[in-house]
Amino acid sequence: MPAASLDVKNLSAGYGPTIVLEDVSFSVPPGARLSILGRNGMGKTTLLSTLMGMNRRYGGEILVGGKDLSFLKSSERARQGIGLVPQTRDIFRSLTVEENLIVGIKDRPRSVIQEAYDMFPRLFERRNNLGWQLSGGEQQMLSTARTILGRPSVLLLDEPLEGLAPVICEELMAAFTRLASSGEMTILLVEQRLESALDFAESVLILERGRIVWQGTSEALRADHGLVEHYIGVGSLH
Repeated sequence: MPAASLDVKNLSAGYGPTIVLEDVSFSVPPGARLSILGRNGMGKTTLLSTLMGMNRRYGGEILVGGKDLSFLKSSERARQGIGLVPQTRDIFRSLTVEENLIVGIKDRPRSVIQEAYDMFPRLFERRNNLGWQLSGGEQQMLSTARTILGRPSVLLLDEPLEGLAPVICEELMAAFTRLASSGEMTILLVEQRLESALDFAESVLILERGRIVWQGTSEALRADHGLVEHYIGVGSLH
């Protein structure tokens, strides 16, 4: 699928009776990159899981390429072009790397697995290893590659760098940048590493207690240290 626009209108969502997101609205053009920032517990992961249809939506609309997906199940949203790389990675620990990748190709030919190996050569080296035998960084590469093989038009990345060594972070961000530069996917990135998030995305939104409190360009946020310290934390920018 080609990259698609994402339009979120007055979205409210949460878990059971608990409302986490309130009146969230934003738009991302096809092929663009958006970083979603904020302190822990402010609703960033909830936003991505709501877009994927994994928790309760109380109101609002989620449109991909102009099509309303608000009432679809997660599996149906995946078929309509949304792909999520979760913070928990969620690989199949008892399957090999290659078997995990096969799960992600959907109706594409099996030969496309080579795309994952081209993106992350380390996965080719470990292709016969079981999921539980991989390092944290390798698991993140596998989770990312498995989702990308499904060719989503909108890719959601939930803190992909968490707990990883700097060299792995650099490798992952380079891969994300190549994907974004291809124009084949619209990418939303939730990330605690502020510099990486700002370097990656053209635009940014900040969540505070389930509401958007700021939207703008990465350059504007980088220049406003007071705003960064207020909403994200002292010393976030170096």
